[in-house]
Amino acid sequence: MGIRRVVRASRELFIYSGPALITSLAYMDPGNYGTDIQAGASFNYGLLWTVWMANLMAMLLQYLSGKLGIATGKDLAELVRESLQKNVHSRFNIYLNWIGAEAAAAATDLAEYLGTVIALNILFGVPLLYASIFGAADILILLVLTQGRFRTLEYFFMLAVSILSLGFLYEIIVAGLNIPEMVHSFVSPVFGSGSIVLIVGIVGATVMPHALYVHSTLTRNKLVDRTVKEKKRFLTLHTRESIFCFTIAGMVNAAILIVSAVTFFPKFSDVSAVDEAYRIMIPIYGSLAAIVFAVTLLFSGLASSATGTLAGQTIMDGLLGTKINKTARRIITRVVNVFPTTIAVLLGIDPLSLLIYSQVLLSLMIALPMIPLLTFTAKKDFMGQLVNKRLTTILAVLTGAVIVGLNTYLVYDLMAPFGVYLQAMILAVYGVYHLYLVYATWR
Repeated sequence: MGIRRVVRASRELFIYSGPALITSLAYMDPGNYGTDIQAGASFNYGLLWTVWMANLMAMLLQYLSGKLGIATGKDLAELVRESLQKNVHSRFNIYLNWIGAEAAAAATDLAEYLGTVIALNILFGVPLLYASIFGAADILILLVLTQGRFRTLEYFFMLAVSILSLGFLYEIIVAGLNIPEMVHSFVSPVFGSGSIVLIVGIVGATVMPHALYVHSTLTRNKLVDRTVKEKKRFLTLHTRESIFCFTIAGMVNAAILIVSAVTFFPKFSDVSAVDEAYRIMIPIYGSLAAIVFAVTLLFSGLASSATGTLAGQTIMDGLLGTKINKTARRIITRVVNVFPTTIAVLLGIDPLSLLIYSQVLLSLMIALPMIPLLTFTAKKDFMGQLVNKRLTTILAVLTGAVIVGLNTYLVYDLMAPFGVYLQAMILAVYGVYHLYLVYATWR
């Protein structure tokens, strides 16, 4: 009887699976490669604590996002628009919020697109300039996969997660790991002005604005009759899927940092490009390990780019309350990022640096969806019987405080050379930005 129950529960979870699976690819995107490689190369295992902390925070926030879609039958972007209309009474504020969300989505897609471009370059020897153009063809994959049932796209994500997981399991077996060093990284974690950009970059590569928007849309779309019974059943399935998928994402990110630490620290601590990391791996572990690394990067770029495109549609539809042709939206999103990438290649700008700083930008902008998410899920008039328990709200607020605190420290550190007055002014503006979001969504 117990085995039958497990089989039945597993089958039900497989049928439901999709929302957390698709969203989890955002946490294994090329932006994570950039931040984790540099973190391992520069600080050995010292920033491993950041990877797991960021993953746990992301798991909680994604759980809340999916829960919001199940409880309300609406997505986060739609609820933000309704809240701004009710509390601020200004269309300008909605457009301002939309522009910020679109900027975050563009920064995300830039990292994902760069991953595809770099993978094409190191796997097939395609020059970066041409790869930046050929890489745009990844949009065709999404268009083909979504022509029929959406389930086809979910199967593609299952394949991508499997390749990433097995790929880095192989890399860990080949590279090995140092258990005492791993334990020491949690006992004596690295933190300070020298590492704060990477710490915030890791958080930004893990807790991502577009993923918080799209998860609520994907869970909302699973609803059929929208009864309380169905919502409670879906919430149970959503919780299980989220724990499973985001645990895998955390393990993949930890594996990237560990392989980087073992391979590059301290001899190659100045590694500054993903293709350079690939070339260094060849004589150390052999061509197969390097190729596996490049293949995982390619699938990471392709799959996470699909997630980003779906999120872009959610943001536009929800915040503007309008519909746009999905094909046109996907093509526009891709074309927009072809230009900065091509220009960066022509100027000789290091793609890895673009990856890292795009993730820092994401962390600074996470408040846009995060603060409304925390306020909505704590309000019974939004959530009904699925409103957060007090402990959940406390943990969520603590998570938000840690993220905002790290971002504030980064802003403080970056502004220090410009004098105390400019430093204070920028910090004040950054603080008002967060208070405005609380005011606009809590009332």
